[in-house]
Amino acid sequence: MTSTPPPVPTGEPGPPPLPGADPAVPLEVTETLAANETVPHGEVGRSEDAAPLSAVCPTCGSQTFYAPGTMLLRCESCGSEREIAPTTDTIDELDFEEWLASNQHTTVAGVAGHELSCSQCGASCITTDLASACQFCGGALVAHDVPAGLVVPEAVIPFGVDGKEAREAFRTWVSSRWFAPNRLKKVGDTEALRGTYLPHWTFDAQTDSDYTGQRGDYYYTTETRTVSDGKGGTRTETYQQRHTAWRPAAGRVARFFDDVVVPGSHALDPAMVDKAGPWELSRAVPYQPEFLTGYSAVRYDVDPAAGSEQARQKMVEVIKDDVRRDIGGDEQRISTLGVIYTQATFKLMLMPLWIATYLYAGKTWQVMVNANTGEVVGRRPYSWVKITAAVVAAVLLLLVILVIWSSSSSG
Repeated sequence: MTSTPPPVPTGEPGPPPLPGADPAVPLEVTETLAANETVPHGEVGRSEDAAPLSAVCPTCGSQTFYAPGTMLLRCESCGSEREIAPTTDTIDELDFEEWLASNQHTTVAGVAGHELSCSQCGASCITTDLASACQFCGGALVAHDVPAGLVVPEAVIPFGVDGKEAREAFRTWVSSRWFAPNRLKKVGDTEALRGTYLPHWTFDAQTDSDYTGQRGDYYYTTETRTVSDGKGGTRTETYQQRHTAWRPAAGRVARFFDDVVVPGSHALDPAMVDKAGPWELSRAVPYQPEFLTGYSAVRYDVDPAAGSEQARQKMVEVIKDDVRRDIGGDEQRISTLGVIYTQATFKLMLMPLWIATYLYAGKTWQVMVNANTGEVVGRRPYSWVKITAAVVAAVLLLLVILVIWSSSSSG
């Protein structure tokens, strides 16, 4: 990110790849994405006539920030509040095939940054972030427009958990970590948590899937076997032996998928981000830059095509469960699965997170607090001193028990 200092004051104010097959059962999956005929395509971006965002307090001139759980911008100095103006925008879906046809040669990695200007001191910088803080005055830097070819956020889930609540949730999480070093507990008592919005894709699709496979039904036969009688001899007993009768199966299942969520950035570990969910998508509102003031927000680095591939892999796993239920019986085998996708749409959403990043033993560790639900996830180091002490204590306790048992046996 390159920055320009503030001015001197003047005195005036593609088709998806084959998903991985079930390792236990040979499975051939084919996928077809049909063009949408009934779903209108959305527009990439919103009106360019909107007024630039001002995060300056009209009362004292200090920085304002979005107050979690409200529709207000609050001044961090004087405490005055300003309501976020209602918007007539709606949360719309983009036609995936139409977008792909128009932007097949555009990748986010090949798109340059954009200029952000601080409404407080006038400094500017070139960055790929959607929102950050001015390095000169700490004012809010929020993108108003994005470069051509990129998808702009269609919706945002505003912060619902404030910093105080996030720290309390983190402390609760820390207190439940066995063998955590004391340094971890200090992180929860500081201002180390920072708020950020992380981009996510949501994908919708109607799926119709033809399959072939086998249905297995259990049946039992009465068998005999020789077993010990417990007295040094043997005896013969009967038992029920289970068998499986297999027969061919074929059919079609249909399912509509709504809002399959895929992380749109590798800035944070996708596995941890997934674990921090699920997100309460019902709280999403049309995107307005005011919700980003006081927080950071990164640009997506997972292109829509790559996100669609991940979404379809998730869909296929659900479809396979549908197929197993449709086959019925006691066991099922799926041999081939052909999935046709229609009415494929998508959108970009911003999800709120509180993040604590700290160093321990030369390694970086992260803990996330879902600012939508309060869920805490993270990785943490282990204190080998505490683990060693626990092992020693356990060994000593075992020795004491053995001594007591030995004394009782001798008596």
